[in-house]
Amino acid sequence: MQRLASFDAYRGIALFLIGFHELLLLDEVAARFPDSPVWRFIHFHTSHVPWTGCSLHDLLMPSFVFLMGVSMVFSLSSRAAKGDTKRQMARHAVWRAIALVFLGIFIHSLGRQMTLWAFDETLTQMGLAYLPVFALAFCGTRTRVAAFAAFLVLHWLIYALHPVIPPHADPTAWNVPAGWSHDFDGFFAHWNHNRNAGWAFDIWLLNHFPRTAPYVGWLGGYTTLNFIPTISSMILGLITGTWIKNNDTPIRRLVITGTVCVLTGLALHLGGICPIVKHLWTPAWVFLSGGICMLLLAGFHQLVDVKQHRRWAFLFIVIGMNPLAFYLMRHTLEVWLAETVKTHFGQRYVLLFGPEMQSIMTGVPSLLLITLTACWMYRQKIFLRL
Repeated sequence: MQRLASFDAYRGIALFLIGFHELLLLDEVAARFPDSPVWRFIHFHTSHVPWTGCSLHDLLMPSFVFLMGVSMVFSLSSRAAKGDTKRQMARHAVWRAIALVFLGIFIHSLGRQMTLWAFDETLTQMGLAYLPVFALAFCGTRTRVAAFAAFLVLHWLIYALHPVIPPHADPTAWNVPAGWSHDFDGFFAHWNHNRNAGWAFDIWLLNHFPRTAPYVGWLGGYTTLNFIPTISSMILGLITGTWIKNNDTPIRRLVITGTVCVLTGLALHLGGICPIVKHLWTPAWVFLSGGICMLLLAGFHQLVDVKQHRRWAFLFIVIGMNPLAFYLMRHTLEVWLAETVKTHFGQRYVLLFGPEMQSIMTGVPSLLLITLTACWMYRQKIFLRL
């Protein structure tokens, strides 16, 4: 089955933006120029919103999750065409899910004194969600839509039925950011930072694992239970992939469905039913982010696959064809690359535009090296797969 370049271009852009942000630390640089409207704009879109809302950076993980569902349709079709049985594909799915979970734990543990047992990292969440979505890949659209709704309702009920937790006497002791002012009142208080059902579940779960200190909550407020609505995000990708594979007026369907999803997410939030909180992957966030991902893929599919305008996207396609390699290089080489740049280019280069720009001066060569490595792997036909 022919590989569609739009998937790789979209995934490659998301990966490049992650590398661009994480290696250059643009949000930290921008914070040093609070009076500049340009830097304020850059800061907003290169960092996660504090709690509710959406920035460009917030859409990167949903894009990966969504595209995993899209790609699964084509991957399973390709395996079936090669003669793989469902049992063989199921064994591979189990292996892939386990590998993703432990790769995420490995990444989370980098620079730590011991293994950090946590299940909120991007790869781990995708691994936890993978097997239910794999099973749904062999079902019809009605079953997928029913499962999509069921997982969202389940996640909403877990939070809505859990008692509202009063404010902590000492918020910083529970990893609430200093000066935090983004808590909800009323019904939305069920989704407050490190005072919600997902946080309570992790207090129970994660403290069963060996740790250097008791788990009290993540500064970002992420939880293990995010994997439940992550399944729904992947199901949206599964449905989308099927439309594109069957050439079932995919662009029209994506535009209409994506618009409906965005409006549904906003309605859930504004109607007081469920807040848009990416950190907790709320049902309203699933609709909002999933709808935006559908609209983005519709644009990429029309431009890259239908109109065949691919030259501009070549570098992103190369990165998107080897996503795991690029992702792991970004996480494992970040510190080493920055130190190497300082060693070989010297302090004069690093401080060329002042100490405020130091991370940019080390980040640009680091990102360039990782990107060139991805290009070399592409030319050598080296692709890291699970």
